[in-house]
Amino acid sequence: MSEEKTYLELLARRDIKPTAIRLLVLKELALADRAFSLLDLEDRLVTVDKSTLFRTLTLFLGHHLIHAIDDGSGSLKYALCSSECDCEMDDLHTHFYCEACHRTFCLKQVHVPRVTLPEGFTARSVNFVVKGLCSDCARRRRP
Repeated sequence: MSEEKTYLELLARRDIKPTAIRLLVLKELALADRAFSLLDLEDRLVTVDKSTLFRTLTLFLGHHLIHAIDDGSGSLKYALCSSECDCEMDDLHTHFYCEACHRTFCLKQVHVPRVTLPEGFTARSVNFVVKGLCSDCARRRRP
């Protein structure tokens, strides 16, 4: 299957009308090995203005194509959701923020621990971020 057809199917699965910009942003997020901030996307997609990128990310968030990560850096990061994700509590996974290179990674195989809340409390989301050194930065710091 062609790359573009894959992206068109991802958009269709989430009821998002395909446009050239949406396909461009989706491709960038799909090829990424980490989560991107709005500024990261601006730097990579220099022909697309900030407001268009922001509107596209907002649309993708609303249709659960991507998820937002507050890694404590002061800038939200965005990453592609898996195809079966509905961004419900059971879909949540851990994120890792590297304090050296400032990249944020989705650790999809590491689920967010279940937290028992007091009676009357209802959780709508959980933000679980582990901070430290990514494997690249840790390897560079070894003697």
